[in-house]
Amino acid sequence: MTLEEAIAQIQPLDEDAMAAARRRWDSIAKPLHSLGKLEDLHIQIAGITRTQDVDISKRGLAAMCADNGVVEEGVTQTGQEITALVANNFLLGITTVCVMCKQCGVDVFPVDVGMVTDTNVRTDLKVAYGTKNMTKEPAMTRAEALKGIEAGIAVAEELKEKGYKLLATGEMGIGNTTTSSAVASVLLNQPVESMTGRGAGLSSEGLTRKINAIKRAIEINKPDPADPLDVLAKVGGFDIAGMAGVFIGGAALGMPVVMDGFISCVSALIAMRLCPACGDYMIASHVSKEPAAHLILEHMGKEPVLHADMCLGEGTGAVALFPILDLAAQVYNSMSTFDDINMEKYEELK
Repeated sequence: MTLEEAIAQIQPLDEDAMAAARRRWDSIAKPLHSLGKLEDLHIQIAGITRTQDVDISKRGLAAMCADNGVVEEGVTQTGQEITALVANNFLLGITTVCVMCKQCGVDVFPVDVGMVTDTNVRTDLKVAYGTKNMTKEPAMTRAEALKGIEAGIAVAEELKEKGYKLLATGEMGIGNTTTSSAVASVLLNQPVESMTGRGAGLSSEGLTRKINAIKRAIEINKPDPADPLDVLAKVGGFDIAGMAGVFIGGAALGMPVVMDGFISCVSALIAMRLCPACGDYMIASHVSKEPAAHLILEHMGKEPVLHADMCLGEGTGAVALFPILDLAAQVYNSMSTFDDINMEKYEELK
């Protein structure tokens, strides 16, 4: 699907399915609403999948991998070679998120949407060999930004066709907290300083370089905050574009997509700016330790379940939510109702 086709396909959540799921929760022999967000998330998934019989047994992590030209400005602790190394390790199953996925029954699908080096990771959706240095010129062309989004839509389509019911978003790309901070600063009209953190362990001097690089990129490229595709193209990254496409594709296909941390949330923000309706199909997992994470989630109207000071990326925060979703599903599907055990029902008190 093209971006235009995917957006046209996105429908409001199914209110009947959510009402039926809500009735089922209210019939379960426990105090009403006592599982809080576990119930709310399950009801949201019912609306997304358009059935009260929620099935999240087959789930996948789409990990979008890309490099960012802005690393030339000394904004990272490591070099771009780490992007390729970790991307290959996704295939070997030895990254942090892979260990978590194995425990949680999640399949991992790394995708090269813009790494500077070809690896064993699939390259058929690759847009370019990394972005340009955004402190000197736009990170990518508008056409490349669109192609990156449509790569993510294609991944969502493929996983839907393979029977996946629930997706998580992940990424790997040295320098992507810099691009994400730039995008967030422009879209939320916030000072660069308040939207920029240390990423994977920058020193105070490194943080200053990072902030100054973002300021230069915004000044030189003048991204239009009213045009999310322009912002993405001028100061974003291919990994951000790919994840934005996964969110939009998931919404078009009736699949819930779980947000990870800061970079994933920036991608979700872009997706929502392109199509506000797709926000209903997103699930917030955790709030990242990066400074802008709280602001982005609040702006999107999303409440994270986990507050664990995580900031690793890869999709680790998204996958950490899966056991909680499984617990909700287990209670929903197997617990006795008030009628089953001849117990007086709880009543909704006003």
